[in-house]
Amino acid sequence: MKTPEGIYKIDGRNPQSSFHLALHVSYPSDEDDKRVAARGVSAGYDIMIHGIQNGRGWIGAFHRWSDWTAGCIAVTDEEIEELSRITPDGTTIEIRP
Repeated sequence: MKTPEGIYKIDGRNPQSSFHLALHVSYPSDEDDKRVAARGVSAGYDIMIHGIQNGRGWIGAFHRWSDWTAGCIAVTDEEIEELSRITPDGTTIEIRP
């Protein structure tokens, strides 16, 4: 239930997303899996960079007032439109705190 940190790739898009556009992040990596296996916990999966829930785009930047994702990275609809347009699959990204 936390956003992973590290270097990943955009490895796909979800055209059926419940959120305004969604870019899939290549998490977990082999290194992530090894690290969490040693601790006996799950790495999680299905991390996305996505817009606001469909039909609620009017919220805009106010969505930042609370942590409402389950480890994903949420941005405004306008921001995800730009990211989706300029970020092809295979693009390397770094997620930092």
